[in-house]
Amino acid sequence: MLSRTIESTARTFYVIITLSLLMVLSSSATLPANASSLLRTPRQNAVVSLEPGIPSPQQTQAMQMVGQIGGAGYAVTLRGNYAFLGIGPRLVILNVSDPANPAFLGQSDPMPDLVTGIATNGDIAYVADGESGLHIVDISNPAAPHEIGVYDTPGFAYDVKAPGNYAYVTNGFDGLRILDISNPFAPAEIGSYDTPGTAQGIVVVGDYAYIADGDYGLRIVDVSNPYAPSEVGAYLATMWTTGVAIAGSYAYVAGGSNGLRIVDISDPAAPGEVGSFLFAGDAQDVAVAGDYAYIAGGAADLRIVDVSNPAAPSEAGSCSTAGFARSVAVSGNYAYVITQDRGLRIVNIAAPPDSTEIAFYETVGWAQEVAVAENYAYVADGSSGLHIVDTSDPAGSAAIGFYDTPGTAQGVTVAWGYAYIADGPSGLRIIDISNPDAPAEIGFYDTPDWARNVVVIENYAYIADGISGLRIVDLSDPANPNEIGYYDTPGFAEGMAIVGNYAYIADGDSGLRIVDVSDPANPDEIGYLDTPGHAFDLVVDSPRVYIADGYGGLRIVDASDTANPAEIGFYDSPGYAEGIALVENTAYIADGTAGLRVVDVTIATDPTEVGFYDTPFDARRVTSARNSLFVSDTGGGLFILRSAASDRIYLPLMLRNYP
Repeated sequence: MLSRTIESTARTFYVIITLSLLMVLSSSATLPANASSLLRTPRQNAVVSLEPGIPSPQQTQAMQMVGQIGGAGYAVTLRGNYAFLGIGPRLVILNVSDPANPAFLGQSDPMPDLVTGIATNGDIAYVADGESGLHIVDISNPAAPHEIGVYDTPGFAYDVKAPGNYAYVTNGFDGLRILDISNPFAPAEIGSYDTPGTAQGIVVVGDYAYIADGDYGLRIVDVSNPYAPSEVGAYLATMWTTGVAIAGSYAYVAGGSNGLRIVDISDPAAPGEVGSFLFAGDAQDVAVAGDYAYIAGGAADLRIVDVSNPAAPSEAGSCSTAGFARSVAVSGNYAYVITQDRGLRIVNIAAPPDSTEIAFYETVGWAQEVAVAENYAYVADGSSGLHIVDTSDPAGSAAIGFYDTPGTAQGVTVAWGYAYIADGPSGLRIIDISNPDAPAEIGFYDTPDWARNVVVIENYAYIADGISGLRIVDLSDPANPNEIGYYDTPGFAEGMAIVGNYAYIADGDSGLRIVDVSDPANPDEIGYLDTPGHAFDLVVDSPRVYIADGYGGLRIVDASDTANPAEIGFYDSPGYAEGIALVENTAYIADGTAGLRVVDVTIATDPTEVGFYDTPFDARRVTSARNSLFVSDTGGGLFILRSAASDRIYLPLMLRNYP
């Protein structure tokens, strides 16, 4: 009887609340007249209706991650038939028993920062995870790796080696940290050595640790007593050193623009250079096998150097890696190169002069922007073009297709079976996505400058084209788009929203520009407001405009008089505001290195932060769709977030206005 009384009371309360909400919303929460068309093209949204699971304003929002995929690649190591990759904030494991057909096996849960170094020892992987230190992962079942221990080193963990019972972690300005890992569930620091530079790459051989120490060259540290490590020698290269490999009595040091340096370490107290190899690249890492050194050369791809005579190294071959080569590992006839923006590339090196890429594992890497339609997220992924991600199960999101656009994909909008890509120097690209597994380009228009953002309404694409301002392209024939009008804004057009007859343009250092586009062939500016920062992105909830203004944070503008817009409020976010989404009275700001910031804008003159989520690298853009926030993090990949209260906050279906 008591339970029935409680249930009856709850139902009555629910009806009262529902009716109250209906009265409030009917009087104040009216969508723009073009709301139905806005919902079809995610990045043109002026305002997003209140969605189920997104809490109402004026309450603290503890954000939680429900899905993540991809990220920048910084580390690769091999063990038997497995390749261990650092992809964004995760450890990813591939089966490479057939190098021509690498197969995904499993991945760790996301870690707080980007994976920058990996070492394995038996059934354990030791992961250097930037500012969050050392993470210890059980890999006994490669299909289900799971974290079992963590130690938050004091600096930025760049790399790790783990022979025996000790882990040696390079920690940037905090030098070398030595951890006892005999109990992997409870690692403990037992020794340290503060190198003079920025400790990055490391190799441990016998009693010595060889450290690539940034501006301070190669440092050789005696670790025979791990409780009291001490430096015994140094090679002071006039270069930035990031990676090191040891073979015999030589150290091979990757030195940025100074290429490869070969150092004689037969006397650790007196190391000396015996040879060098220079190339027009940026040496990041090096591996040595037999008579060859393999260099991850940044933009110069993979370089193969004959070091059979250390005093006279010479190039033996090279291979394009499609992206910025960060780390390299070698096994047998294959080199495994992890790139910052194009995943893993596998190169056949059996004949160095004819080295050829035979396979790759590509994922979302340098995510710039995301659009969401139905169960798919479409990611503008910088130099790797368009990636399509199946998000029907956010926790198991998977990349299913990609198209390598010729430029640098910056922005994306989806409408009518096409993805429209703002492709940097390659202008507008139109991609047929009717088959998400195999997207194909059907048309393009090469804008005069650097396409940053695109909005599609009816038969027109509105393109924010950098220093060339606003370009308007007729899409009535998608295979042959053509420009019909433009307006050269005074700044650098970054982002845009179209509402009614107006284009609201985030124009970089020139702030907000309002352009009348009622005649697409003759757009004309009618008003502007010079914001204090660099306007990157905006949304419009007429008459208000919410601007992500770089170091200027969030700026709130009253544009009821389009000829004279005026700022009415601002929030000085802790990072660098680059993107913004609006859900009712809550603004979600992609705030660069400060992640996602959640700001209550109910009182526009006094916006207040009510929550945040710290993405691992650089939160670039944010989109609201399907009960979730989709955040593109340049380095961390694509994050799918919800409020921790989303399982409790649901409005009646009739109030959702949700397709």
